[in-house]
Amino acid sequence: MAESYTDRLKDTVTALAGRLDEKKANDIRVLDISKVSVMADYFLITSGNNKNHIQMLSDETDRFLSSKGLQLKQIEGYDSAGWILLDFGDVIVHIFDKENRLFYDLERIWKDGTPLTI
Repeated sequence: MAESYTDRLKDTVTALAGRLDEKKANDIRVLDISKVSVMADYFLITSGNNKNHIQMLSDETDRFLSSKGLQLKQIEGYDSAGWILLDFGDVIVHIFDKENRLFYDLERIWKDGTPLTI
């Protein structure tokens, strides 16, 4: 039986989490927000140690998801790297520094999303 787009997307986001873990991303969380929002199906939220690390995680995210056929629609915050948002349509990736992650607390705001085990 052919794998559905939803299953492939979930597998892709989970694989991205593993890839970012290999790159020493901190506290990686994946939320399925498909039942609570029309803006995307998944949020991946993580943080890096410093500006260079955060930008490298962003670059790796773009390379990885692009290789899986997802197109980067918009990126915000790359130069300052306090919070980089990468919008791939059905997947939105948030890469924070420690202070901004605590301040914005997306996990609390999106608590109605379903956390994925990664």
